Amino acid sequence: MSLLVSAASAAYPDGARPQAVRLAADEPVLRIDGRLDEAVWQRAPVHDAFTQYLPVERWPAPMRTTVQVVVDDSGITFGIRAYDPEPALIRAPLVRRDQVMRDQDFVSIVLDPVGARQSAQFVRVNAAGVVADGMFIADTDTEDFAPDFETEAAVQREVDGYSVELRLPLLALRYPYSGGGAWRLMVTRSVPREASMLLLSAPLSKDALNFISELQAVTGLEDVTDRVRDRSVLSVRPELTARRTRGEQRGNELSLGADIKWRPRADWVFDATLNPDFSQVELDTPQLAGNTRFALSVPEKRHFFLESTDVLDLPLPAFYSRSVTDPRWGVRATWRGAGADATALSLSDAGGGLILQPGAYGTGVAPQDTRSQATLLRGRWHAVAATLGGLVSVRDYGEGRDNRVAGADVLWRASGQDQLRVRLLGSQTTALFDADGAPQTAPREDGHHTSLSWWRRTPGWNFTAELSDVSPRFRNDNGFVEQAGVRILKTELIRRFGERELAPLGAWSAFTAYEFEATLALEQRSALRDAPAGIAGGETVLRHIHPGLWWVAALNTEAWLQLHLNAERAKPASAGGRLHPSRSLALGYGVNPAPWFTRFNAELEVGERLDVEADRVGRGAVWLFEAKLRAGLPNGWGLESEQRVQQGFIQGRDGRRALTDTAAQWLGVLHLSARDSLRVLWQHSRLARAEDAAAAVPANAARESVASLVAQRRFGVGRVLSAGLSRQSRQPPRALETELFIKASFELMP
Repeated sequence: MSLLVSAASAAYPDGARPQAVRLAADEPVLRIDGRLDEAVWQRAPVHDAFTQYLPVERWPAPMRTTVQVVVDDSGITFGIRAYDPEPALIRAPLVRRDQVMRDQDFVSIVLDPVGARQSAQFVRVNAAGVVADGMFIADTDTEDFAPDFETEAAVQREVDGYSVELRLPLLALRYPYSGGGAWRLMVTRSVPREASMLLLSAPLSKDALNFISELQAVTGLEDVTDRVRDRSVLSVRPELTARRTRGEQRGNELSLGADIKWRPRADWVFDATLNPDFSQVELDTPQLAGNTRFALSVPEKRHFFLESTDVLDLPLPAFYSRSVTDPRWGVRATWRGAGADATALSLSDAGGGLILQPGAYGTGVAPQDTRSQATLLRGRWHAVAATLGGLVSVRDYGEGRDNRVAGADVLWRASGQDQLRVRLLGSQTTALFDADGAPQTAPREDGHHTSLSWWRRTPGWNFTAELSDVSPRFRNDNGFVEQAGVRILKTELIRRFGERELAPLGAWSAFTAYEFEATLALEQRSALRDAPAGIAGGETVLRHIHPGLWWVAALNTEAWLQLHLNAERAKPASAGGRLHPSRSLALGYGVNPAPWFTRFNAELEVGERLDVEADRVGRGAVWLFEAKLRAGLPNGWGLESEQRVQQGFIQGRDGRRALTDTAAQWLGVLHLSARDSLRVLWQHSRLARAEDAAAAVPANAARESVASLVAQRRFGVGRVLSAGLSRQSRQPPRALETELFIKASFELMP
C-alpha cells in the first residue's frame, strides 16, 4: 500500500493541475486539424500527471500523455498528445458515432462547467477521429451516450503516437449565469493492448462513489462565464422527409418538421419541436418477451428529450420519455443555477402506444389511441452534502380524464463512502381504460410509490440496499411502472479482493485477474393486500438469492459465475398460484480477442425455469452470443459487422420443448469516410409454444422480421442527408410493409 501511495503522490505533486491559456487577440483562431503546431500550443502549460485506473489503480502510467487547454471568446480547445512506443499497435477503426469503446485507442475529456462534480459532459475521440459523447451522472455512477454535443475534433497520426484537437463551443456547454464553482476536468486515455489500460489525469480510486468524484479544478478559466454568459444563440433545424409506403397502408407523404433551440443567456435553454419525424431513429435491440409477464423498457434515442438529462435525474417510475409515442409538438425550458436547477416540458402526443396497467403479477396494457398532453415540471435544490428535488407530472386525455403524479426526493451524501436517497411519489388517476382502450367511467384511484436506498463503498467492500413500496393503484402514465401492489427489497454485497492469481482448471490455466470479487445479491418481492384483485398481503411474488464470482483480466476479459436460488409465483394464491422453487447456474464471458474481432460476449443460464403461462417449472436455458467484427478496407474505408443471437426455451411435461423464444440481429456498416456510411440492419424474432392441455395453454406461433438499408451523409453539425429502404413482415396476422424514404435536416443559426 505504501508503494501505491508514494506512486500516486509522485504523479500528483502539489499544484499539478490543468491550466488554461487564453488565445491572444492578435492570434488567429485555432484550426482544428489535429496538429498542435500553432504558436499558442508552444506556450500553453502542459499537464502530464497521468496514472493508471485500469488494470491497477494509481500505478504510474507506462506511456506519456499530455493535455493542454486553450480558451478564446467562443470556445475551449483541448490539445492532447498520446505518445506510444509501439504506434503500429494503435487501434483506430472507423465506427459509428457513440461507438468509441475500450477496444479502441481513444482520449476523452470529462468536463464539469458547474464545478459541483454531480454531473459532467464527456467527449471521446478515437485515433481515427470518431466521436462519442454524453453525460456522466454522479449519483448513479452511470454514463449516458444518448446526448450529443456540438463538438469539433480531429486527429493526426504521428511517428510516436497520435495527437488530438477537440473543441467545444462555450455556447454548447451548460453552466450557471453566476455563482458557479471552478470548472473541473479529467482527461482519460484508453490503450487496448493485452493489459487494456485506462489512464487518468486525476487520482481516482475504485473505492470512490463515482467516476467523476476527483475531477480537478482548471485554472485560467475563472472569467470565462462572465465573458459569454449574456450571449444569445438561436438554432433552427428544419427537417424534410419524403416517404412512400406499401402494405396495409399505402401512400406517399411529404412531412416538414423543425427543432428550435434558443439559449438567451448562459443559464436558460428553450427547446421546441414541431411535427418531429422519429421513424429513422435506430431500431431498439430485440428482447426476449415470450415468457415475460412484466413490460420491458427501452432506452431513449430521440434528441428532443436529451437536453440536460442530468437536471431531470429521475428513475423510470418517475419519468419515461418513451411513454410519449408520437408527439405533434413539444416545448421545454431548462434553467441551471449555482445552487438549484429546473426543467419543464409539455408535449402533445397523437397516441399509438400503450398505457401500462401494472399489477403485482403482471403488466396489463391498453391501446393509447387517444390524443393526450404530457407535462412534467422538475426542480432541484443543491447543498454541499445534499440535493432536494420535487416533480409534478400530468397526463391529460381530455374530458376530465387524466393521471397526476407529484413527488419529492432527497439525496444525502453522508460521507465520501455513504450515499442515501429517499423518493416519494403520489398519484391520482381518473383516466381509466378497458382492454380495448375505451375510456371508462369510474371513481378516482389514488396510489403511492416510495423508495429508500443506501449505497456504501469502503476499501474492499461495496454494499447497496433498496426498499420500495408500490401501492396497488399507483400509476404514472408519464413514467414506466411495470409492477404495482408490491413491496420490494433488493440488496447486494460485494467483496473486492483486488488483483489475484487464479487457476480455475488447474495450474496449466492460471492467469492474473486484475479485479476479483465475490458477490451476493438478494431480492424479495411481496404482494400488498389488494382486495378487489383477490390478493392477500404478504404472499411472495419473487425471491432471488444469487451468490457469485466476478473477475476481469487481460484483453478486457470479463467473466462471472452465479448460482440462482429462486422462487416465483406466476399468479395469486387465491387463483391457485403456488410458489415455485427453481435452481439454475448462470455464467458469462466477454473479451476483446483481436483488433479485427473487437468483442465476443456469451451468456448462459441453465437449469430450472418458470413457465409463466403454464404456471409450472421445467428444465430450460437462456443463452446469448454477441460478436463484433471490424476491418479496414482499401481507400481508407472501414467495415463493421455486429451479430447478436439470444434464445430461451423450456421443456414441457413430455420432455419436448414447450416454449422457444428467439431474437436475432445483424448490423453491418460500411464507412466510406468519417461522414459517409451505408448501413444494413436485419432483425428477427420468433415465438413458438406447444399446446399444454393440462394447463389449458393453446399452441401459439408468431414471428416478425425487419430489414433496412440506409445511406447517410453528414455535412456537419445538424446537417444530415439520409436515404433508405425498409421492409417489415409479421404474422399473425400476416402483414408485409415496405417503405422508401429520403430525409434531410440542416441547421440555421441566424
